[in-house]
Amino acid sequence: MPTIQLTTQGFKEKVFNYETNQDWAYLGQLPAIIDFYADWCGPCKMVAPILEELSDEYKDRLVIYKVNTDVEQELAAVFGIQSIPTLLFIDSAGEPMMQPGAYPKHVLKKIIDEKLIAPVKTEE
Repeated sequence: MPTIQLTTQGFKEKVFNYETNQDWAYLGQLPAIIDFYADWCGPCKMVAPILEELSDEYKDRLVIYKVNTDVEQELAAVFGIQSIPTLLFIDSAGEPMMQPGAYPKHVLKKIIDEKLIAPVKTEE
């Protein structure tokens, strides 16, 4: 599954509607990564093919969205995006974690495996 380009409206429908909810409430079924990027950004261009590869490797277990901050300025402002790329990680419980920076594939895989799709630990 390729990465999915999100508009502000698409974000509100698939990820989180910040106009109707004050508290974070993830709308998706699968863990997700949201890549806030711009076409002119060098590090963003380096991360883009890695995210495409990860999207294929983790299909049916993880969704990777992309948000162009030049086009979706309202969305970038709502999330306080000040540097790009910035990645918003959402784990299987729907909890968000924002992280600015371009990361190599092995680091992203570690985050995905350990934080996003790791089995939920139950207390005994």
